[in-house]
Amino acid sequence: MIVLETTRLYLRNWRETDRDLFREINRDPKVMEFFPFRRSREDADALMDKVTSMIADTGLGFYAVADKVTDEAMGFCGLSPAGLPDILPDDAIEIGWRLATRFWGNGYVTEAARALCHFGFDNKGLHEIFSFAVEANTRSIAVMQRIGMSAVENGAFDHPRIPDTHPGLKRHVLYRKTPQTAPE
Repeated sequence: MIVLETTRLYLRNWRETDRDLFREINRDPKVMEFFPFRRSREDADALMDKVTSMIADTGLGFYAVADKVTDEAMGFCGLSPAGLPDILPDDAIEIGWRLATRFWGNGYVTEAARALCHFGFDNKGLHEIFSFAVEANTRSIAVMQRIGMSAVENGAFDHPRIPDTHPGLKRHVLYRKTPQTAPE
């Protein structure tokens, strides 16, 4: 199921042939630098199955980002419930991404995220989209800024799902985009 396409990319549901890539991005220390753990093969498989089902059931989730020419999955970018009820509204939708390192530096995440913001507002009727990242995650924050998101004033928060054993990963910045936000 192709959710949408851009000039160079398909954003689609995951396929069994993408499983190795999904495992790779969830265990790579560079990709997971700002997360408190790497996923085992079993945990990555379970997460991929959950994401695949969510996309099939709701149309939302972290879609596979695939090269339009080869259909090779490179990572993910998607819209998903944020699941941070004490920080964001219960129905808040976040945009997030993760890409295998060999595909970094080509603008794929920015291209996919821009398209997904338009899709969220135009096709899914969203009124706002959030994104958050560890304060030191300058790469993700730069993507947020490139796609026209704005930092939420006084929006920084300690992520409740980050264990106290990783204090350097707890503090997150919060960004937001609305349909009225200046075009990127």
